[in-house]
Amino acid sequence: MSTKSSVQRFLPLDVFRGITVCFMIIVNTPGSGVSYAPLEHAAWHGFTPTDLVFPSFLFAVGNAMSFAMKKFETMRTQDVLQKIFKRTLIIFLLGYIVSWIAHIHIVDGHVDLQPFSQTRILGVLERIALCYCIASLLIMYCSTSVVWIISIALLFIYWGLMHFFGDPGDFYTLHGNAELKLDLLVMGPDHLYHGEGVPFDPEGILSTLPAIVNVVAGYYTGLYVQKYRNDNKRLWQLAAIGILLIVLAICWNPFFPINKKLWTSSFVLHTVGIDLLILSFLIFVIDKLGFTSWTGFFTVFGRNPLFLYLLSELLLILLWMIPVGGGNPISWVNEHLFQRYWPGAFGSLLFAVSYMLLCWAVGKLLDWRKIYVRV
Repeated sequence: MSTKSSVQRFLPLDVFRGITVCFMIIVNTPGSGVSYAPLEHAAWHGFTPTDLVFPSFLFAVGNAMSFAMKKFETMRTQDVLQKIFKRTLIIFLLGYIVSWIAHIHIVDGHVDLQPFSQTRILGVLERIALCYCIASLLIMYCSTSVVWIISIALLFIYWGLMHFFGDPGDFYTLHGNAELKLDLLVMGPDHLYHGEGVPFDPEGILSTLPAIVNVVAGYYTGLYVQKYRNDNKRLWQLAAIGILLIVLAICWNPFFPINKKLWTSSFVLHTVGIDLLILSFLIFVIDKLGFTSWTGFFTVFGRNPLFLYLLSELLLILLWMIPVGGGNPISWVNEHLFQRYWPGAFGSLLFAVSYMLLCWAVGKLLDWRKIYVRV
């Protein structure tokens, strides 16, 4: 990683990234007790606001690439490849290390390390790394039309693979999907996520294919808004495309259900469509109406998105490791403050918002010092 000053490039995109990271931290760090339904992922098929967070992060990665990759045009092929692969490796390893640290236990003052044979290999940051890498290579070495052809093909290929290699009649169930079969074959059950009660990884190998399209869509959207940001007609066209994608996703849903955990192709269309609408709205409010006084809060996250997300994960893990009152600081604060005075879902939300504000304070300090962490 490197730290360097960076000028603001395009305020609506910075705000979009900031909102995404802000909401990502909130939904990832609920307090004890139940959470409000919109702050929970869909149990399986279906969609909640929380399901939009991760694909929006990938969309924002593509937005950032539309600025960063311009300098690749003046670089040697060898240097471009080195930069892409280096960034991919760093982000992937950071994700793996965070996952590994999360399973460290301190027993009687001794650190109990989880063996490699039982560590989860894939995860959120690992998916970001892989999607960034593949999308970057496609964009660098293929024409725009070819990139879009490949992207559309990925959505249909994934649909076909899920249908033909899943269990007959259970193509899109937790136990019968082709995504699980491939992950078990390549990585084995001990290297998968177990949050569903069985070995199943929502960031698995096969579902990375359609997720690449979220990054590609973010990249070309970034180029589009840079070129036509002052064209009102083009702004409405961007919103219209978003609505069209949502309609297509709904039409596809009966045949390939919208499902975040399987990252179905209909889910990709649905989330990209919503992201286009959100970004169009932000451009309208910020650029056209000139309402910018509220944006400063979110640009703090938008200028250091990856670092602040990583900080939120690591800090939470470290707090869980510190023994306090028979538990840890997280459980103590939840029990003695939030759940004591605001029991239930509201207390859980207040804890999540408070934790997000703590991460924001770190980001604000970095922003004040003009420190922007880049991988």
